[in-house]
Amino acid sequence: MTALIALIRKDLILFLSNRRALLLSLLMPIMLGAFFGYLFGGSGATDGGKIDVALVQLDDSAASRKIAAGLKSDKALNVLELSLAEAQDKVRKGKLNAAVVLPAGFGDAAKTAFFSGRNKPEIALYYDPSQNAVLAMLKGMLTQHVMQNISAEVFDASADNSYLNTSIKQLESQAASDPQSAELVRFLGSVKQYQSTIASKSAGGNDAGGAPKAGLGLSMPFSTRDEAMTSSPNKYNGYAHSFAGMSVQFILFMGIDAGIAILLARRMGLWNRLLAAPITLSTILLARALSCAIIAFGILGFIFAVAILAFKVQIAGSVIGFIGVGLCFALVTASFGLLIAAFGQTPEAARGLAVFATLIMVMLGGAWVPSFLFPQWLQTLTLAVPTRWAVDGFDAMTWRGLGLDAALPAMAVQLGFTLLFGGLALWKFRRDARLA
Repeated sequence: MTALIALIRKDLILFLSNRRALLLSLLMPIMLGAFFGYLFGGSGATDGGKIDVALVQLDDSAASRKIAAGLKSDKALNVLELSLAEAQDKVRKGKLNAAVVLPAGFGDAAKTAFFSGRNKPEIALYYDPSQNAVLAMLKGMLTQHVMQNISAEVFDASADNSYLNTSIKQLESQAASDPQSAELVRFLGSVKQYQSTIASKSAGGNDAGGAPKAGLGLSMPFSTRDEAMTSSPNKYNGYAHSFAGMSVQFILFMGIDAGIAILLARRMGLWNRLLAAPITLSTILLARALSCAIIAFGILGFIFAVAILAFKVQIAGSVIGFIGVGLCFALVTASFGLLIAAFGQTPEAARGLAVFATLIMVMLGGAWVPSFLFPQWLQTLTLAVPTRWAVDGFDAMTWRGLGLDAALPAMAVQLGFTLLFGGLALWKFRRDARLA
């Protein structure tokens, strides 16, 4: 036991004496975690960004002007009126998310097609192909504004050329011979009478704010109430996920360094000296693993302490579960380092392969982008990656606010990977020792 403690103490002193590696392990995950957390919405204290949209107005009808005014007043949009060439150029270069083109004659054509469904005018939408989600949102907003304003124009009783008045005139001439036309005349006449009543009530034409009242049109028959669902009473904090992801990434990098250190010790003959000492191979490997795990857990604790103090990240779930997930990931990191040392041929070759494998695990584990954004098949595939369980476990204990029962599966799977990596490393070390 004295030899084990001495070996662990030696590894800790060596790690702390390397100031460059220490700063890299502590500062880089904090800087990147803060950056990605800001992109993911931060602590929820700021409003979400608006969608930058160009509006190309080729129609001068009253309906198109109202549609344009509605789009400009939408809180989710930042609308700029541009020419068609300017709008296409800015979208092509990624300076705007999308462009909406209201074609010439759109207002009149839309009113004609409102009931007939024929000769529908086309609204051209140009969008950045990397912003597919923006296209769907923009279509929904455009539908709302077009329906509301075109229907108001269609049922405008005050305009002689409105669909309502022209239809009544046409149907009145057919009413004597066609009973259905007579019924339509009565129906449209009721609509006209209702619109006229509304107009007479607003005699003087102004509301409390002094603006003319708009005609009645079809509006969305519902509203929405948005509620973020977490077990925590606090708002979602994007920094919680980003710090979890960056912690996992840079702690694994530290595990790579621990494995490379063994390969360097082999090259310099230090490893053979350790094996020649009255210490078993298992004791040496256990000391390496424990020292690496202690360093990994210390880095994790420091990173999340900064996240809690500076970025308002909270462990809203089980504190015991958070510590358990952290300890299990520290053990995964330690066993991963031993695996690199066991199967690596040279420090240079082993570092390149280990960095590549780590980046793949980090990417698939959802450390950079949340795994729920992956396709379903990829989400299922990443369950075979230890980093996925680590990141999900930290998410569950922080912003999701779940209990210890949610941490136990993540802990169990990580312990399984620890046994797998550690067992393979021990087998390879013993095999090499026998061959030597």
